[in-house]
Amino acid sequence: MRFQKCSLSIAGLLLGISATAAAGPISFSTGAPNGLVGTGSRPGAGPVIEIESADDFRLSSDAVINNATFYGLLPSGATAADINQVRVEIYRIFPLDSTSPPSGNVPTRANSPSDNALLERDSALADLTFSASLVSPDFTVANSVLNGIFPKPNQTTLGEGPVTGAEFLFDVSFPTALFLPAGHYFFVPQVGLSSGEFLWLSAAKVTPPPADLQSWIRNGNIAPDWLRIGTDVIGSGTFNAAFSVSGTAVPEPATMIMIGAGLLLVGSMGRRAVRRR
Repeated sequence: MRFQKCSLSIAGLLLGISATAAAGPISFSTGAPNGLVGTGSRPGAGPVIEIESADDFRLSSDAVINNATFYGLLPSGATAADINQVRVEIYRIFPLDSTSPPSGNVPTRANSPSDNALLERDSALADLTFSASLVSPDFTVANSVLNGIFPKPNQTTLGEGPVTGAEFLFDVSFPTALFLPAGHYFFVPQVGLSSGEFLWLSAAKVTPPPADLQSWIRNGNIAPDWLRIGTDVIGSGTFNAAFSVSGTAVPEPATMIMIGAGLLLVGSMGRRAVRRR
């Protein structure tokens, strides 16, 4: 058999076949901070233990993600110059990318992030760029979770109380975009500071459908396990985190269409192949 290639425009004009669905913008956002809680999320280095806070998002189609934003609380008086590292991780949902059954060191792993990250980007590796802008010099969260992250039965600390600091909006770009098939994921931002602690700010729950999962947290002492920030650590309520992701939906996969005596292959890359008898 011999394959003959022809262009999309010629195939469309002569055969009356339209192209596959074009790529279009895609976005997800939980909105602005609501002041209920701030949670630690930082890279680990030397004696500084890593902390990861995670919140979920869904993609209804395959997508290329090239931008994200999130809101954080920095110490009062901090400036963007105090930020020395920003990381973003994408996790799937347990038991994907995980050891199963889990260790049993936390109340549940149902609907938690997986053990291991699916994708990672890091400003220290130049595969992530960011800007940080001051939103409010005086912002208070009613509760916080930073050091009180323990395996069961000591997981419920009730939180570490209110914190006041400077509210910043982080805008992140990925020079090499993240390709994510349609599905359900967790977003994890981490911020390193020259002094003090970063807290990821909470937002209102997203109104489904589909169902919105609560945010989770872990540190290097309980990894690979995760705790629910509201149900497990604070002991009441459920929380979201303030973030967004945006990019481009990937066109539909190739389809096969019978045209007379031949077979037309319609592909998302704008090429056609006609098989002749």
